[in-house]
Amino acid sequence: MSNKGKVILVLSLLPQYFLIRVLKQFPEYVEAYYSLGIFPIISKLLNTAFKWIPFSVGDLLYSVLIFFILRWAVKNRKRLRTEPKTWGLNVLSFVSVLYFMFHLCWGYNYYRVPLHTTLNFNPKYTTAQLKSVTNKLVFKTNKLHLAITKDSLLRTTLPYTFVELTEMSQTGYTQLEKQYPNFKHDGQNSKKSIFSTPLTYMGFSGYVNPLTLEAQINAVIPLNSMPTTIAHEQAHQLGYAAENEANFIGFLASIHNEDLYFNYAGYKFALRYCLRELFKRDLDAYESTLCTINPGILEDFQLAFEFWSAYKNPMEPLFKEVYSYFLKANNQAKGIESYSYVVALLVDYLED
Repeated sequence: MSNKGKVILVLSLLPQYFLIRVLKQFPEYVEAYYSLGIFPIISKLLNTAFKWIPFSVGDLLYSVLIFFILRWAVKNRKRLRTEPKTWGLNVLSFVSVLYFMFHLCWGYNYYRVPLHTTLNFNPKYTTAQLKSVTNKLVFKTNKLHLAITKDSLLRTTLPYTFVELTEMSQTGYTQLEKQYPNFKHDGQNSKKSIFSTPLTYMGFSGYVNPLTLEAQINAVIPLNSMPTTIAHEQAHQLGYAAENEANFIGFLASIHNEDLYFNYAGYKFALRYCLRELFKRDLDAYESTLCTINPGILEDFQLAFEFWSAYKNPMEPLFKEVYSYFLKANNQAKGIESYSYVVALLVDYLED
């Protein structure tokens, strides 16, 4: 590309940035014209293009990008001193293209109308409401756990493969669509990430590639964590970028599934978040609630805790801090804490 073309790309960063600042003030327009207008078309095109490929195209694309970026950086390291303007022009023009593609394919969804608004939910709740909903979750989770294991002391073991789980997760969205038409999912496109081990050390269960819209699932995590992880990433594929919203939709898709294991995973997932919030608000209530949970469920929680503990490393907090800044830069003010905001949606949905 000529230098003139690169200059145009670099200069386009400014209008792109200001467009984001403007769209942030008008979520209704983002919802109507992008999230429910342009994005579904892009999503269908990308889904059709990549879902039939058995491996992760997005991960492969990232691998190629990383390779060429490192190769270019090594080959052109001296130009940073000898030709700083040309070096900067090359870097910024590349950034401009990626920035544009990220937002066009998926990123504008960060600025859509919040889910609690479209569902007419109240984002605030009292500790009394939290206790009530947590108790309901305990009852429901205990019941499902006992239906699966026949013994309250046993932990659960999923009898499904990864491929089976991705196909079954899709059926949950098919059922959910009957109640919430906007949650219609056009077809499963979930794949094992080739970066599963690095993702584990970074502390992540999966992600959606914004350029291919493939749901990249960490294949190393315990199988018991897969149902809600897959459902969460599928929610991102629907264009719900906020983490708390993807958590909530993933929960809904799991409990609407016809399979007991998915139902159990969904309620256990919600219970874990509510217990965390109850721990912060009322320690006595938290401790008394723990005593009412089937020991086998606590074993499932412990298994997940031990798994992630085994991969803890000095770099994990750094990765999460970087990701937290990424979320804050994309309209999620609380950063990585945004995941826990699912509790407000859960309380409103589950309370009588």
